[in-house]
This record gives sequence, C-alpha cells and structure tokens, in this order.
Amino acid sequence: MKKILVAVVAIVVVLITSNAMAMTEIVLAISAKPGSTQYITAEEFTRRANELLEGKAKVTFYGASQLGKDKDLMQKLKLGTVHLSMPSSIMSSIAGEAGLFDMPFLVKDRAHLNRIEHKIFWPMIAPAIEKKGYKVIGFWENGIRHITNNVRPIDTPADLKGIKIRTPKSTWRVKMFSTWGSNPTPMAFSEVFVALQTGVIDGQENPLTNISAAKFDEVQKYLSITGHVYTPSYLTTGAKQWTKLPADVRAVLEKTARDVQGWMYAMGTQDDLALRAKLAERMQVNVADRAAFVEASKPIYAEFAKLIPTGKQMIDKALALAK
Repeated sequence: MKKILVAVVAIVVVLITSNAMAMTEIVLAISAKPGSTQYITAEEFTRRANELLEGKAKVTFYGASQLGKDKDLMQKLKLGTVHLSMPSSIMSSIAGEAGLFDMPFLVKDRAHLNRIEHKIFWPMIAPAIEKKGYKVIGFWENGIRHITNNVRPIDTPADLKGIKIRTPKSTWRVKMFSTWGSNPTPMAFSEVFVALQTGVIDGQENPLTNISAAKFDEVQKYLSITGHVYTPSYLTTGAKQWTKLPADVRAVLEKTARDVQGWMYAMGTQDDLALRAKLAERMQVNVADRAAFVEASKPIYAEFAKLIPTGKQMIDKALALAK
C-alpha cells in the first residue's frame, strides 16, 4: 500500500511539474516573413525578454505564418494557444477606432506618430481594443506604405484607375483604394507573391521592408513612393490569457516591449533609406504627387468621422499634433 501511495504521489508531482513547465512557455506567432521589420522586431523582443526572464518563462517565436495567418492568430490569442502576436492592419476590423491609422497621409513622420501614440492611441484606441477581448502591450511598427504594380508608375490617383491592388483585409484600406479609382482586392499577405506572379492582381501596397522581405521586386516592375499610410504593429495578447501569466512575467514582457520600441524606430529609419536604394536596382521608382492624393482622400476622412463615434475627435487631434 505504501509503495502504491509513493507511486501516486510521484505521478502527481510529475503532472504538476509538467503543467507548470507548460505554463512557462509564451508563444509569440506572427505572419510576417523573415527580413521584415515585424519579423526582426519579434526576434529582438524574444531575445531580450528571454534574457530578462532568467528561466522564469521562455518566449518561443514562430514567424512567417507557421501557426496561421493574422485572422487565425487573433482567434488563437483568445483561445490561449498563442500568447502574443503582432497584428497590424487587421486591427481596424477588431476595433473600429484603430482605423485611425488607415487614414491616408495622417501621420507626418515618426516623431508625429510618437505624439499620436501617447495622446490618442493609449487613452482612446487601446481601451476599445481591450473591450474586444485583446490587450496591447507594445505599440510597434509595420512601416510606411508604398505602392508597387506591373501596369504603370503611380503619380496621381488617376493612375490607379482599373488596377487590381492587393490590400490587407482592412475596411478602410479597401475604401481608400476604391476612392482613388483602383480595384482593391483584399488578400492574406502569404498569398500575395503568387498572385502577383500569376497576374491575379496587378500590384500591392506595403512598407519597403515587407516588399523586400517578400521579394516582390522579383515580380513587380514599378515602385511608387506614396507614403500613403503609416501602419503600426501591435504586440497583442488575449486579455483573459494575459491575467493568467505571473505578475513578474507580465512586467518583464511589458518592459521589453517598451525598450524594443526605440531600437525598432531607429532601425526602421535606417532601413527605409537602404531598402529604397536596393529596390531601385530592380524596379522603376518614382515619387508620387502627395498633394493630389491628399485632395482625393478627403471623403475618406469624412466617412471615418461619420461612422466612428470618436472619429472626428481623433482626426482633429492627430492633425493638430502634427504642428
């Protein structure tokens, strides 16, 4: 009887230990490809967090849609099978307020973005996201977006007429390109290269880092520097799952998210210049007429202000912060 009791106790100890070990693994999964700002930032976050965690927990990173596309990952955050992800444009479909960052030419530069983050994102947008069951612990970068295609250089919105442009599954990005006269085609990022290669779509819009990392320069002829949208990347967790992590582990993850931000912005600024020169070796590059696009974008601002209760307030505040 004593031997049986000892055996039972041993099994219980093993089970408890195994569960404890399972709870310490923090899965970070993203859809972005190697070489992109999101991927590199996730790697840096993982490295720094694991150093600070000192064995209390371990962040395990999966990139390039290994654990699913953005929509899948958002579902897994709520289920707790993935603990952290870095959604970008898809966030506006989760919380309408995040569509502020889909407003064309709203963000002047990274210094302006920093003011928007502190004055608008954390007090007004982050709480709206949390109401949907998610918690943002890091406000990071996807990048400044530009247009590539195989039809012609894009100088003004009129040049987009009839061109099939892949967009993320973002309501406002679709409205934007529709307003400018193109034929927007929402599609998962992982499917874009083949769609461009086979002619299913004519072009796409992304930050230079994503264009280069995904090798779109191999299947695209024209790169038009538009800078039409600055898209953040949100280090996000499931709100309920977040509370299940030990407080000291949460503190390390939040600190690391803040610390990585400055490093990431410096890298992004440097990469913008280098990647533009690199892509110009294979693509025809032009700088679009910003004023023409700004004028054509006014209806998008008006619609956002109408549909989102805090829309006009956020737009007015963001524009004022540019000064």
